[in-house]
Amino acid sequence: MKTKIRYLNGSRLYRAFVAGGNAVIRDHSYLNKINVFPVPDADTGTNLASTMRAIAQGARAHLSIRHTFRSMADAALAGAQGNSGIIFAQFLHGLSREVGGEQRLTTRAFAESVRKAVGHAHRAISSPVEGTMITVMRDWAESLFRLRESTADFTDLMSASIADARKSLRETPRKLAVLAKAGVVDAGAKGFVDFLEGILHYIKKGKLARTPLQEIVWSPEETKTPSRDKSIHNRYCSEALLTGTALDVEHIRAIVSRYGDSAVVAGSEERVRLHVHTNDPAGLFFEIKDAGAIAQIKVDDMKKQYEAAWHPKSKTAFVVDSTCDLPAAWVDDRQIHALPCLVTFGEQVFLDKLTISPDRLYGLLAEGDIRPKTAQPALKTVQNTLAYLTGHYESVIILTLSDKLSGVHRTCRTAAAALAGKKITVIDGRTVSAASGLLAARASEMIDFGKSHDEVVTALESWIPKTHLYVDVQTMKYAVRSGRVGRVKGLLARALGLKPVIGVSAEGRLEAAGKSFSRSGNLNGIVRTVEAAVGRRPLWGYALVHVRNPERAGLYAEKFAAALGRPPLFTVEADPAIGVHAGLGAVGVAILHE
Repeated sequence: MKTKIRYLNGSRLYRAFVAGGNAVIRDHSYLNKINVFPVPDADTGTNLASTMRAIAQGARAHLSIRHTFRSMADAALAGAQGNSGIIFAQFLHGLSREVGGEQRLTTRAFAESVRKAVGHAHRAISSPVEGTMITVMRDWAESLFRLRESTADFTDLMSASIADARKSLRETPRKLAVLAKAGVVDAGAKGFVDFLEGILHYIKKGKLARTPLQEIVWSPEETKTPSRDKSIHNRYCSEALLTGTALDVEHIRAIVSRYGDSAVVAGSEERVRLHVHTNDPAGLFFEIKDAGAIAQIKVDDMKKQYEAAWHPKSKTAFVVDSTCDLPAAWVDDRQIHALPCLVTFGEQVFLDKLTISPDRLYGLLAEGDIRPKTAQPALKTVQNTLAYLTGHYESVIILTLSDKLSGVHRTCRTAAAALAGKKITVIDGRTVSAASGLLAARASEMIDFGKSHDEVVTALESWIPKTHLYVDVQTMKYAVRSGRVGRVKGLLARALGLKPVIGVSAEGRLEAAGKSFSRSGNLNGIVRTVEAAVGRRPLWGYALVHVRNPERAGLYAEKFAAALGRPPLFTVEADPAIGVHAGLGAVGVAILHE
């Protein structure tokens, strides 16, 4: 005899949602495969699965249905990822607003609350598109509403309404041409139907006991890859969680909508999750910083994700951290993936090279006495990146800046260790900036030539002792403010008028590599040092880096071209995480021997 379920309480509700989330997690690889809208970056499944895990891990069952939904909504907003994840989070937020304070929820009250909650989710999307997740949500909600008087049993209600949700899913290609062209249904919509089917299966077959939470495991399925439109008009998928006491959601939505497409803003006056595809994440986050405190921030390069998923140039992914200074065109052409470090000014947090431009950062640096700080990427960020890459490459090589200068290397090793069975090698470059750039340029060249993972690792480890960096610092005040140089030493150096040259030791520590009473003396000293080194060992190449000082970098280029008989491989502006320590005006020279 079929068990009838005539009400939901907080405990049943929570367990049902975990069961639905598990269904999404089980299907996430397939969802990634069919992800073509809004861009074919193959991460919709991962984003939805991560959102479901965040809900299950962060939410709690309460006696009150409203408090249970509020707990799930808060967990979803804190952990939502991607367009679909944030839409789902807003759906939960809507439910928390629309249900009453009762301890039991009937089929009729549930249906009426869901219909209103879908309205909240719809309003969170700046430009809703038919044939997507929001369409299936709405069609399911309308089905619930029509059926609300016909049954008091949740099993019957869910069974009948899911039939309409499946029908809506099948029709998504008729409503969205890009889906019809690829021969797939919408990935976000399919994920939502997976969620509903997980709940239905739990209601029919599961016991009202604790539902275990599944892991997100990468296991690409052998499915036919649909044809794909590779045009990505707005390159960066940008997300953040803002917190405060009186956040203006509509004001935030207006700002976000100006910066690109696929804009979704969800939440309340206390916390807001935003998502947008944009070509200007730096402009967006510089403007949004005054609207609330940025508690979380994430920017994904969808062009790189698309290439990794559908057009990888090799079997090995090559990853650097953002302190590795290389021309952007090289990074793109060689499909080098970057982990962004953090740069903070007071309470303002930025992603290195992504959400703060050099001009804006150095403007803040010159403005006042706020002490800038840098930090390694969050462990979860590194874990997500490696999980994605190992799903599309056979192996991964990560080159980090010196572990004596940052915790990036340790974070990467921790993240790699969590991916059991995946071939990931983390290498301590024992240097930074343009010196790391030379190592990355040479290693990525080997990968382009088809060399194996192990061959590249062996070569990289042999090159590290042959790499040197010399930085001509204009002023010590930034190094003092950032904490890299003691205040007394900095004041003494300024009082004596010394112009230091900073190098990196064989162990990867910053050290004094020279000094003079003029910057021309530093330039001549560095040239002599490099000439002597090249006289002992042939040079593979050299590169120049500067902190808002292209004129002086040009002078260095002339001097070194004359001394070495060749131009630099590249000249770039230092990445912001380096610039806050080296200071305005600094110029660096990196060399790599054969």
